[in-house]
Amino acid sequence: MKPIERVALTLQHKEADRVPVYPLLCGVSRKLVNASYPRWSTDMDVCAEAYEKVTEKFDLDVICTLIDLSVEAADFGQEIIYPENEAAHPNHNNYMLKNIADISSLQPISLKNATRMNGMVQLCDRLVKSKGKEVPVVAFVFGPLGVLSMMRGQSNLFMDIFDDPDAVKNGVAAVTETLLDYVDALAATGVNAIMLDTLFASQSIMSKAMWLEFEGQYVKRIAERIRKHGCQVMIHNCGNGIYFDAQIETMQPTAISYLHIPDDCQSHQEVKEKYGDKVTLIGHIPPTWLLTATREELEEECRREIDTYKAGGGFILATGCEYPANLGFEHAETIVRMAKEYGKY
Repeated sequence: MKPIERVALTLQHKEADRVPVYPLLCGVSRKLVNASYPRWSTDMDVCAEAYEKVTEKFDLDVICTLIDLSVEAADFGQEIIYPENEAAHPNHNNYMLKNIADISSLQPISLKNATRMNGMVQLCDRLVKSKGKEVPVVAFVFGPLGVLSMMRGQSNLFMDIFDDPDAVKNGVAAVTETLLDYVDALAATGVNAIMLDTLFASQSIMSKAMWLEFEGQYVKRIAERIRKHGCQVMIHNCGNGIYFDAQIETMQPTAISYLHIPDDCQSHQEVKEKYGDKVTLIGHIPPTWLLTATREELEEECRREIDTYKAGGGFILATGCEYPANLGFEHAETIVRMAKEYGKY
C-alpha cells in the first residue's frame, strides 16, 4: 500500500495495512545533504532534496514542511537570526513591533516580495511534483497570533492584550489577510493539506476564551479558505492542555498533531474515546525525551501509543513536535520500525 493510500484510509477512520508513521524529521534532514541549518532554511532546492531523501531513507508516510516558526514574520520585516545548528528565530533584542502603536498600524503585506513564504511555496511545489503521487504533502503555516508574537515578543504581546486589545486584534487581522493569500498560493501547488500551528490555543499560554477572541475567529477564516481549495485542514499544537474542543469547533480539522493531553481529558485513553471519531490523532512521542531514552524505552512507548489509538484507524504515530534536529537517526528508525511491525492491522 502506498503512503498516500494508507494515510487516506486513516484520515477516514478506517484501518489500513498498518498505522502510518512520520516522526517529523525536519531540521535533522539537513544532515542527509550535508547542509548547515541556515542553508537548509533558506535554499529551498537544498531543503527539498533533504525532505526527499529523508522520506525515501526512512519510508515515511507523510511529508510536513516545517522549517521554523519565523518564515512569515521574516517577510513582514522582522530581523531573523540564523544559527549554524538550530532553527532560525527572531532577534529577541530587536523586535520589529516596538510598541502598541506599531501593532495598531500593521498592514497586510503582498506575497510578491515575501521571500521566505514564496520559498515555502516553491518547496511545496517541488515536493508535490517529486513525491506527491506516493506521499501526502502537508504545508506548515504558523497561526496569526503566533506570527504577531514573533514580531512583538510573547511577553510584550500579553501585556498589549490587556492594555489595548483592539490594537492586538488589528495586528492579528493584518497577519490573517496575508496568511489568506499565503494559503491560496500553497494550495495552488497541490498540497494535500495545510497544517496550522496554533500554539496559543493551550493552557500553556492563555485561556480558552481569550484564544477564541484573539485568534479563534481569525483561524476560522483561514481554515475555511483552505477547505475552499479542496485542501484538508490540520492542526499542530504542542502546548500543554491543548484546546481540542475549541479548535475543532472553529477549524473543523481533519487531524490534530499534539504532544500533551487536551485540557478536558485525564488520560490518553480518554482522548481516544472522546475525540478518536472526530479527528485523526497524530502523535505524541515527546521529542526532548528522545535525547535520553533507550531503544527499549522507545519501543515500549510506541507499543503503548499504538495500543491506545490503533483500533478503527484515525491514528498516525509521530513525535509530538519536531524530532530533535541535532539527534542521530537511530530513534527515527525505531519509530518507523515499530509502526511497520507492531502497528499492523
